[in-house]
Amino acid sequence: MKMCEGRVAIVTGAGRGVGRAYALMLAKHGAKVVVNDLGSAANGVGADISPAQEVVDEIIAAGGEAIVDGSDVSDWTQSKAMIDGAIARFGKLDILVNNAGILRDRMMVNMTEDDWDSVIKVHLKGTFAPSHHAANYWRTESKAGRQIDARLINTTSASGLFGNIGQANYAAAKAGIASFSIVVARELERIGVTVNAIGPRAQTRMTEGLREVSEEALLRRDPEWIAALVTWLASPEAKDVTGRVFEAWGYGYSVAEGWTHGPITAAQREAEEVGQGVRRILAAARSNAGIERDSWQQP
Repeated sequence: MKMCEGRVAIVTGAGRGVGRAYALMLAKHGAKVVVNDLGSAANGVGADISPAQEVVDEIIAAGGEAIVDGSDVSDWTQSKAMIDGAIARFGKLDILVNNAGILRDRMMVNMTEDDWDSVIKVHLKGTFAPSHHAANYWRTESKAGRQIDARLINTTSASGLFGNIGQANYAAAKAGIASFSIVVARELERIGVTVNAIGPRAQTRMTEGLREVSEEALLRRDPEWIAALVTWLASPEAKDVTGRVFEAWGYGYSVAEGWTHGPITAAQREAEEVGQGVRRILAAARSNAGIERDSWQQP
């Protein structure tokens, strides 16, 4: 069964890794795909359109429809041109998967201003700018009386949700994307747009060499496990799922529950009266979740 038959999708950062897997699986399930990739190195330097072209060639060879887009999604004008170009070519837009990203890992005290600015720009603005332009298209369509069943799927990370040493810039951007997704889900639900975020765990060029990985773990880190969830979320079947953040890899899918209201104590007007109550609620509160969970076994 083709779950996304006739739908039009943009996948950013789709030349390699999980983005490539998303584009291929969406096309396999009948979507017409705009394969966006600037083609930079993992640290954001340089440009090369050939990885995106290879994905397009593979989709076309399999009987699908796809085009290359080399826009910089963190550039306001270029991201709008990407959205407009997809609509001009295929007549509409149903799905936007914001996946483009770079890494500039450093301990915070060694991080340069450019390390911070570059990562925040690509991840956070590179999610906001295409989302803004796509949402305005969907809003215009809705105002014109056309029924909208659209999808905005963003990319967060376990680093942003739970914290990973050496990634203050990346984690800040990814945590921002998770919160952005929840807010925008509430804003766009009324016009028929669902918004969710994926925290993928996969073996790609951005994660290679970070740790030793067993053969079994490599299998479970194949991007196809994540692409299956993204494709389902992009389909009409998931029209009632919105405002959620998912962790995903071959070991399973999990709904990240995020910040919750915890234990409470009475407020005080005097600082010396604060400590006892705060220590009581700290003792009652659960510790912050770590980046690794105890088990990925299904209940």
